[in-house]
Amino acid sequence: MMRLRSARTTRRLAISLLAGTSLAAVTPAAAQDEPGAAEAPASGNSNVIIVTAQKREQNLQDVPIAITALGNEQLSNLQVSNIEDAVRFLPSVTIQTLGPGFSQLYFRGVASGENANHSASLPTVGTYLDEMPVTTIQGSLDIHAYDINRIEALAGPQGTLYGASSMAGTLRIITNQPDVGSSYGAVDLELNSVAHGGTGGMAEGFYNLPISENAALRVVGWYTRDAGYIDNIHGTRTFPIMQQVDLDGDGSWDILVDDPDDDITQDNASLVEDNYNDVETYGGRIALGIDLNDSWTLRPTIMGQSTKAHGFFEQERSSATNDRLQVVQYNPEYFKDEWVQAALTIEGKLGNWDLVTTGGYLWRDDEVIQDYSDYSYFYDALAGYASYLYDNAGDQISPNQYIQGADKYRRMFGEVRIASPAENRLRVIGGLFAQRQTHYITQHYIIDGLADVLQVTGTTDNIWLTEQKRVDRDYAVFGEVSYDLMDDLTLTGGIRVYNYKNSLEGFFGYSAGYSGSTGESQCFAQQAIPGAPCTNLDKTTSDTDFIHKLNLTYKITPDIMTYATWSRGFRPGGINRRGTLPPYGPDELDNYELGLKTTFGDVRFNLAVYQQDWNGIQLSFIGANGLTEIRNAGIARIRGAEFDFGYYANGVSLSLGGSYNDAEIRRDFCAIANDEFDCTTPSDNELLAPTGTRLPTVPKFKGNFVARYEIPVFNDWTAHVQGAATYVGNRRSDLRTLQNEIKGTIPSYMTADFSIGIRNDTYRFELYATNLFDGNGRLDTGLQCQETVCGDPDGLTAGGGVFYDAVIKPRVVGLKFGSDF
Repeated sequence: MMRLRSARTTRRLAISLLAGTSLAAVTPAAAQDEPGAAEAPASGNSNVIIVTAQKREQNLQDVPIAITALGNEQLSNLQVSNIEDAVRFLPSVTIQTLGPGFSQLYFRGVASGENANHSASLPTVGTYLDEMPVTTIQGSLDIHAYDINRIEALAGPQGTLYGASSMAGTLRIITNQPDVGSSYGAVDLELNSVAHGGTGGMAEGFYNLPISENAALRVVGWYTRDAGYIDNIHGTRTFPIMQQVDLDGDGSWDILVDDPDDDITQDNASLVEDNYNDVETYGGRIALGIDLNDSWTLRPTIMGQSTKAHGFFEQERSSATNDRLQVVQYNPEYFKDEWVQAALTIEGKLGNWDLVTTGGYLWRDDEVIQDYSDYSYFYDALAGYASYLYDNAGDQISPNQYIQGADKYRRMFGEVRIASPAENRLRVIGGLFAQRQTHYITQHYIIDGLADVLQVTGTTDNIWLTEQKRVDRDYAVFGEVSYDLMDDLTLTGGIRVYNYKNSLEGFFGYSAGYSGSTGESQCFAQQAIPGAPCTNLDKTTSDTDFIHKLNLTYKITPDIMTYATWSRGFRPGGINRRGTLPPYGPDELDNYELGLKTTFGDVRFNLAVYQQDWNGIQLSFIGANGLTEIRNAGIARIRGAEFDFGYYANGVSLSLGGSYNDAEIRRDFCAIANDEFDCTTPSDNELLAPTGTRLPTVPKFKGNFVARYEIPVFNDWTAHVQGAATYVGNRRSDLRTLQNEIKGTIPSYMTADFSIGIRNDTYRFELYATNLFDGNGRLDTGLQCQETVCGDPDGLTAGGGVFYDAVIKPRVVGLKFGSDF
């Protein structure tokens, strides 16, 4: 009997996949690598693509939602190794990243400027690894994309089936499962060079091993080294030790006076290094598949990854640098992210109904050392606060500050769902869902040599300490019912009844030597969290409600489908860590969508138009003491469209995809919240952003194009050449007018990729280049401290702060070799 091909060999047969479109997903052959995936017709029609976006196996063209899917073959062809790479070819998705492990995803313009602070709002996009949600407050897990069956991007609210934090959309990463058919495996190696940077590489491999007639084991491993490309150049900084002077004797200081003899100069000579933001990642996955009998399957999986990154992943905008791939940092910077996910899925039959029970546990720890000297200079020194920093002898010390932080995440998840036969005229799917995520937060803000009296009790040199425990709980019962009113007309209704309960407790702030609204002076209880001197925050918020979905689908012909959807998504509320502020409530997104899906021989075209109304937006911004504040303020409207076009014939594949989003707030955003949303009440209220202001972070237009040609060359060898291009439009950096003017609009950018290669059934070679023309596209922009203090030219700094831009990776040229066995 002929053995099944390995995932990589099978994928090579799938030249019909159209990269970067909602048609591009799992090919019929590749779908067979995933146990339980539906088989394509014997004709091998490449337009049959199997997805499980609605918790059932369906042809993508029969699913009445907008889906973009990237299959295993395409992830390799497009040089995708992580989520940031994949997002370039997902038109409805935008990413905001500060480096490995710090990425936020956005669908269809639903973004308000979230900063991923540990006490802030949950993400608007849910990320799933197989059946388990793995979204943390810090953002999506940085999962290495190897031996991945497909990535599905589900645009629009997915709240009925996926619940909390899938308000704007859901990203699903589906791994290849064990195969009892035969033993096979693959090894893939890569060597690459980064423009303006160093040399990196990658080693990956998997092996599928049947261990009995009804059980198989799949083992996957990877190691990557991403070369650095940011240079930390030499610089000095003089901290003016400003003395606060009370001229009129009223007890408050009137002017700042600088005595140059007290000034302290900082020099980063010992930290100067080229290409210092290198990353090392290794990980693996072990999956076991056991067919208990013809009806029941057991699938335990464990997957883990460790990432270690040095340096800084943003370039500095200042006179000290050339504004490209350079920074001046004054303290060491380091990040380590380690996570392990263990999951168990049991699938079976109760009569002719499908039952799926799944559960899992996510363990994630990260550590960070971060330079914070900008805050020391632009806030502490120039505002006069540095003059109060001294050692135990009473002598003035440098206000230089850095952060030592750690986050520990522990997530438990469980879901039980049951589905009626897919061939019935009346179809039902429903279930129970529960998850609990605990987040232990530690942040030490350190000034070396600080006097004991100024240190937070129980710490060393801590001017500020955050030691907190956050718990997010979510429980739900959900269901969808579909009924075929006619053979070609289907009505679907869905509901999800949810309850969330979120809490935040612990300590944040200064020592007892300081007064104010934070720190030990505000404690009301003894230590509740290990490492905290006492407790000055302990709050809980909860709510019970429901969301809905209504869909009407009409098949005009077997190859032409239209649909209309009204759906709602939600995001849970949470706690403001400043005790004087109330908790913030949930926000909701109503989606009104019309869609068209068509297939005409070798051509496929899909289109969706929509309006989304975002109510009770959780707007976050930096408030007093640099603390994030969140409140439900205003509404927004997003009108948009997304499309994809694909063609394949005679070895030529073309794809074109894009999305347009006109996203703006519909009421004035005021500095002081009020029920009327009227910035004249109270009289000292301030208009931060007027009605019609565009939402930040997300471009109006994003698109991509991929062209690939494959041709037999000799014997059993096939050659290919491929080109790809992406475009991302300009974006606001902040919702608020003043802050957007300070930080500047993020400009549009384009990238182009190219690859050429040759392969047969055993070996493959490829030469590729990403960002071929070495563009410097900006993903995000920001600065360390409060914009109205550090960035305002008319404020205390008189010269503004230092701005940092997260940018795309420079041109990468790589050589890849792979072998199947």
